[in-house]
Amino acid sequence: MMNIYVGNLSYECLDSDLRDAFGAHGQVESARVISDKFTGRSRGFGFVEMPNDTEAKAAIEALNGAELKGREIKVNEARPKPQSRPRGGGDRDRGW
Repeated sequence: MMNIYVGNLSYECLDSDLRDAFGAHGQVESARVISDKFTGRSRGFGFVEMPNDTEAKAAIEALNGAELKGREIKVNEARPKPQSRPRGGGDRDRGW
């Protein structure tokens, strides 16, 4: 399973647009445009998961720099999400 990052998306781009574009190159497991959780507006990027690595690489090659909804998209294999540090309220262990 390959996770693919798609950047520089038009704000009008929908999940179905990503699914259609990548589906032309193979099976798509999931496709989603990332939205701002407060406004609901697209953040201009998304992710596509394709189960077949060969098809995924072919899709990346074909679609990187291609036009989708009037914008030239950037497509590459997604990097793993960095580990986040726990959020805390200070030094509670010090007994202050």
